[in-house]
Amino acid sequence: MSVAVAPVIRHTRFGACASVLLLVFSAFNAHAQLRPLEAIPWKLFETSNTLGAELGASRMFDQKASLAGTSGTLTEVANFSFAFRTGRVVIEAAGTGQRLFHEQSRFADPYSGVAPVEDGTRRDAGDYRISTALRFTPDAFPVIGVLRFGTRLPTTDNTTGLDRDATDFFATVGASSAGGPLLVGAEGGLGIHGTREPRFEQDDLFLYALHAELRKRMWTPTLSLVGQVHGYDHNAIRGVENLGEARIGFRAGDRNWLRLEAIKGYTTFSPSAGILFTAGFVR
Repeated sequence: MSVAVAPVIRHTRFGACASVLLLVFSAFNAHAQLRPLEAIPWKLFETSNTLGAELGASRMFDQKASLAGTSGTLTEVANFSFAFRTGRVVIEAAGTGQRLFHEQSRFADPYSGVAPVEDGTRRDAGDYRISTALRFTPDAFPVIGVLRFGTRLPTTDNTTGLDRDATDFFATVGASSAGGPLLVGAEGGLGIHGTREPRFEQDDLFLYALHAELRKRMWTPTLSLVGQVHGYDHNAIRGVENLGEARIGFRAGDRNWLRLEAIKGYTTFSPSAGILFTAGFVR
């Protein structure tokens, strides 16, 4: 699948770059828009570790499924990430194995082509993504600077109403502290997201992530924000609305770890609350 060029002048400056990169990544599957893009895997850049993996699950309350026009409880099973570093480059594959969405109320008519469900539960595969992150600051520099780019492709069925049959491209620039007990990282950049609107086939969004953690020997408190914001020269397009989540939690362990996070959404199409559990390791 290739990225459609929108009939909007501001998109033309991204067209050539996006087309080349999407051809490179088109063999991989990635993410659509119930949840925002996760942050750069900073831990692999600032230590001697070269391999990291994690597996978990989440449960989100009062989540809106924009294309289905319903609100309910979203359960994500088999959230995973696998990343490895070679030199100054980290390659990551990540996604969600399965989504279950239990409808509780309706706020809009379903988008064209979205089918009703008799038992009130929508089931579909989750998302998958592939990304490459390159460190561009010297090893001895006190700040780690990283450029990340990648793609997200749909693995879902349009009739379920949980996702878009469209291709996304993202590129972000980030920086974090190097070493020490306190890690602070931030990133921001561009997402070129396909839509299901024939008159506006893609939308440009600002992607952002902030992360902080106070490292201790066994218990590490964490705080983060992740989200996306669409351009304010037009109204939000269904399926690519603003998203934003604040997360607070803790991680137990260092090389082998468990993480528990409480989530609070602060945009209309993010969950009112949620919980995320993850287990993982670094080597």
